[in-house]
Amino acid sequence: MWQDILREEFVTSLFLSHILNVSRGFLRILRFPSTFQKSPGPSATQEKQYKRHLSTTSNSQTPNSTIAKTKELSKDTRNKIVDLHQTGKTESAIGKQLGVKKSTVGAIIRKWKTYKTTDNLPRSGAPRKISPRGVKMITRTVSKNPRTTRGDLVNDLQRAGTKVTKATISNTLRRQGLKSCSARRVPLLKPVHVRARLKFAREHLDDPEEDWENVIWSDETKIELFGKNSTCRVWRRKNAELHPKNTIPTVKHGGGNIMLWGCFSAKGPGRLIRVKERMNGAMYHEILSKNLLPSARALKIKRGWVFQHDNDPKHTARATKEWLRKKHFKVLEWPSQSPDLNPIENLWRELKIRVAQRQPQNITALEEICMEEWAKLPATVCKNLVATYRKRLTSVIANKGYITKY
Repeated sequence: MWQDILREEFVTSLFLSHILNVSRGFLRILRFPSTFQKSPGPSATQEKQYKRHLSTTSNSQTPNSTIAKTKELSKDTRNKIVDLHQTGKTESAIGKQLGVKKSTVGAIIRKWKTYKTTDNLPRSGAPRKISPRGVKMITRTVSKNPRTTRGDLVNDLQRAGTKVTKATISNTLRRQGLKSCSARRVPLLKPVHVRARLKFAREHLDDPEEDWENVIWSDETKIELFGKNSTCRVWRRKNAELHPKNTIPTVKHGGGNIMLWGCFSAKGPGRLIRVKERMNGAMYHEILSKNLLPSARALKIKRGWVFQHDNDPKHTARATKEWLRKKHFKVLEWPSQSPDLNPIENLWRELKIRVAQRQPQNITALEEICMEEWAKLPATVCKNLVATYRKRLTSVIANKGYITKY
């Protein structure tokens, strides 16, 4: 009986609609017209189509059956379809060549003609939790005060009638190009420092590169035995973070440290010495008298070279100034609070990385490794630091005198 009904429905499909639902192997007809006219029996061709239809329906409509998702074409394949289309090939020819359905080829070509892209277009989905107006509000808030917490923003939106989570706040701000990062520690700049930095940058912006190659840059630094300099990344499995191979040993106060004084020029690194006692004006004077001239000779720097050091009180002591004047050394006038203008800071960072990789276990080994790695610093690195000095000055001006990325 039910086969007769199906035959009638198949032949008179313009007058009825039906939905087949299979449950536990039984086929039930949920909806069909209550009345219909008797039609003549189907032709041989219609009978064949009908049997094929029944076979397909019975095979596919089984309990727990699911419709497989069509595999998405790769970006390269989609681009190749467009390229072949532009060469004049038909959709059928492209489909045969790439093994893709003609309808798929046509859809990709139509998308490219309409949107000039083969990328996936935005699909429909749940609406955003935060309205465009709310997005503007929280974006403006964090732009004015970058220290605003996600909790503060959640409360602000809740008062405005929108309830969201902290994760939603993070995702929304990330879409606006804002990411939560640790604030960098930089020297405190007072207005007088900002003005001095701008003045220095503008006065020396047009100095030729040869002038900077004739400068001996100097500074002091402290290197800890076990400290922040030992930071490294490791490949490990889950829950293996405490395996000895995946950890860095630390001790209180860094396990000791050493103070170093060094200098360099575009020709390469100069002398590096350990300062074993607390630095003062007299000791700094002694360091310069024993190491500055020998460094200049070793570097074979031109006559009339310029010495650079910062405005640390030890450097500006009367005895130091008098000694430099008697030796007829030219000293570069330096703006205070400007480590980013001294390229030796980049060398210190490189030195600390190299030392940490060798993992010294005591102060003696730390000093020896520092001296060895300093001597290995390539002259090309020193030359590049000096050759790009104008970029530092440009950055200071662009940042209106404040600290730069250097």
